Amino acid sequence: MSRTSARARRALWVAAAAFLLAACTGPSADTGAEEPAPDGGVDSTAPLDFAVITHGSEGDAFWSVVQNGAQDAARDLGVKVSYLADGEAAAQAKLIDNAVAQGKTGLVVSMANPDALRSSIDAAVRAGIPVITINSGADRSTEFGAITHVGQDETVAGEAAGARLKEEGKTKVLCVIHEAGNSGLNDRCEGAREGFGGNVSNLQVDVANPTDAEARIRGALQTDPSIDGVLTLNSQVADRAVAAAEAAGSVAEVATFDLNTDVVKSIKDGRILFAVDQQQYQQGYLPVVMLKLYRENGNTLGGGQPVFTGPGFVDASNADQVETYTERGTR
Repeated sequence: MSRTSARARRALWVAAAAFLLAACTGPSADTGAEEPAPDGGVDSTAPLDFAVITHGSEGDAFWSVVQNGAQDAARDLGVKVSYLADGEAAAQAKLIDNAVAQGKTGLVVSMANPDALRSSIDAAVRAGIPVITINSGADRSTEFGAITHVGQDETVAGEAAGARLKEEGKTKVLCVIHEAGNSGLNDRCEGAREGFGGNVSNLQVDVANPTDAEARIRGALQTDPSIDGVLTLNSQVADRAVAAAEAAGSVAEVATFDLNTDVVKSIKDGRILFAVDQQQYQQGYLPVVMLKLYRENGNTLGGGQPVFTGPGFVDASNADQVETYTERGTR
């Protein structure tokens, strides 16, 4: 797909630029970016004390990699970074409010439920605190006053996954949504439907109840034996889907979004076709780099467009290499 290829090239260029800029924080650095000017201006002398506030859950394999990225960036750049998470939107908004009250000098926020966070993010922007959104809410990021968004376009990623399933010869796909109210997950399934160009149906499960999730997937496959592909949107649901297909005696093969060590091993064993990788370590690392450059040198990245970290694919051809990274918690 030419659209996806163009975005992928831009993502690689922007990611490379971010790391190159990390070594150029002095006044001589010149990226040609516009000079941002939030209310009250940017105090380049204020201590760099950032907060990363996500909608992740305790012990979640995906978000632990984001956290590792943020903490590694803090160590590499010599800045202070606090990582906080709550999967309930109102509680996440409260964490943002607390960070504003504490005088944090930069915020990184995931927006699975943008409307629930609007007033809190507005308060941060009004206070002159730069905000970078990550992972979810790319289409609302600029509207909310964030200086950029780091993540993947969920619709484009879904399209790529759907096209890949079509290439694998699938004719009917079940798209498993594991978190109610997360707009990005719906975008993934809608994108998959477009990229697949065929029959894709959605199934809602609860990632917090993996036994029930497996039972629901098994039930759907038993009800409709013509389903020959399952697309999960979370690495923790992927192996449950594999077990469900086996228990149902289904011919369906599983593909997934996102990685963990179990998913990579299942790809190597031929139990999962592929994983769509959004490289979430970069969603933790890059915003810390960007906030430092913004505070100290007025730099921005993306030119008003999101900075894409995916999609990429992990399959049998590269699973051995990626396994090393998942084991150390950076993929």
